[in-house]
Amino acid sequence: MKFSSLLKRTTSILIIFIITILGVSAEEQSGGIDQKINDAFKPAADFTGKMMFSPIPIGEQGIPWVILWLGIAAIVLTLYFRFINIRSFPLALKTVLGKYSKPDDPGQITHFQALASALSGTVGLGNIGGVAVAISMGGAGAVFWMILIGFFSMTTKFAECTLGVKYRKIDSDGTVRGGPMYYLRDGLKEKGLEGLGKILAVLAAITFIFGAFGAGNMYQANQSCALIYDVVLNSDSDDGKWIFGIIMAVLVGVVIIGGIKRVASVTSKLVPSMCIIYLLGGLIVLAFNIGNIPKAIGTIISEAFNPQSAMVGGIIGVFIQGMRRATFSNEAGLGSAPVAHAAVKTSKPASEGIVAILEPFVDTIIVCTMTALVIVSTGVYEIGQTTGTGGGILLTSEAFSSVLPWFKYILMVAVFLFAFSTMITWSYYGEQAIGYLFGPSKFVSNTYKTIFCLFAIVGASSNLGNVLDFCDATLFMMCVPNLIGVYLLLPVIKQELEAFKKHAQSIDSQ
Repeated sequence: MKFSSLLKRTTSILIIFIITILGVSAEEQSGGIDQKINDAFKPAADFTGKMMFSPIPIGEQGIPWVILWLGIAAIVLTLYFRFINIRSFPLALKTVLGKYSKPDDPGQITHFQALASALSGTVGLGNIGGVAVAISMGGAGAVFWMILIGFFSMTTKFAECTLGVKYRKIDSDGTVRGGPMYYLRDGLKEKGLEGLGKILAVLAAITFIFGAFGAGNMYQANQSCALIYDVVLNSDSDDGKWIFGIIMAVLVGVVIIGGIKRVASVTSKLVPSMCIIYLLGGLIVLAFNIGNIPKAIGTIISEAFNPQSAMVGGIIGVFIQGMRRATFSNEAGLGSAPVAHAAVKTSKPASEGIVAILEPFVDTIIVCTMTALVIVSTGVYEIGQTTGTGGGILLTSEAFSSVLPWFKYILMVAVFLFAFSTMITWSYYGEQAIGYLFGPSKFVSNTYKTIFCLFAIVGASSNLGNVLDFCDATLFMMCVPNLIGVYLLLPVIKQELEAFKKHAQSIDSQ
């Protein structure tokens, strides 16, 4: 049987399976539909969670192997490039302003536009709801580890985005295609590892698709639905959330299947405004609680090493939660960023790698830290508030509302727009992977888009714990083939870095 035929049968089964879940008896209560969806989805969440987060024993506790894989990579790369995340920070600021590039360089967008595009896909619910999830599951100390891994992840972003530009493909019409599939296939081929490169590229494409279904879709639907239910209906009930999922699926489908790009265009313009409003709101809350900020910082640092609750599993448990949420937020090491950064106008691949170090800095060190200080300084945080569908995002809303009662309405709109734009962005990421695997097939593309939309219904209806297990697992899958390629191509990255440094020095000396 041909692989494309197998795909058609598999996707047909998936569609029938999801529709069957949704098509339960019309007499059944709406809450029953949500419960059926959650129960049907739970085995998949449990399976992926156990597969990706199997622990490696360290002392009396264990750390999931994928956490070690990502964390060690971030530290190793930072040491290998001699703390480029610190040394090249001024260079990154000058590069993002276009000092070292020309208007006629190959590519589609400027360094600043590439950074803004990448940030629009990462700054969002991972910063707003993800921080609250980290605190509610791991205590305030989880934030310390989020910030620390964000610092080291700056180097990971540099490495993978340099490769994304180095091995990108520019079509005859100027369209740029980039990402781990291309540097795994072509980069490893140059090193005489063509077979391994092809295998890793296919694995990267497959994991991209699952990542799109999970983190790029289900989590977004789950958290935006939870906040809208809380603000509009003033209810924490799970009844009828599948209806919101259908609405979200239709809206996303109008853009990605129906081709109505104007909606996506308007959203992309509104999202930066929502980011600014969110940051201003956070600064206002911190201003009202300025006297509590030193205590909040002290709590975050002290509980990183001395957790106050046995629920979090000691320092290892706090570290794990911080690491999971930091990676979910900034996506360093997963291979998603190179897709966005590959479109930059430059003749020096490492120039965009240098710019990319700013992404985790803004995303994790600035935005996540601000969210954490808002939650901790207002005193609303508690450990263990993750059993319901909402969980994390409601904690953030409560923290803002303690100072600005009306801000929850703005936050609700912002969260919906963040979720909507992220879903469209990740749909594109998955579509790129589908195109790599199967070529230009309209049937395959539309089948993927249909399944993608249906997953929004599952995400809105399911318990947050199940959604997090599945989304984290599918997202972390992406780092396995990606980081193998980054390790094997370190000499190429170093060579490109030296070439860009010489280029920059020649311009600075003029």
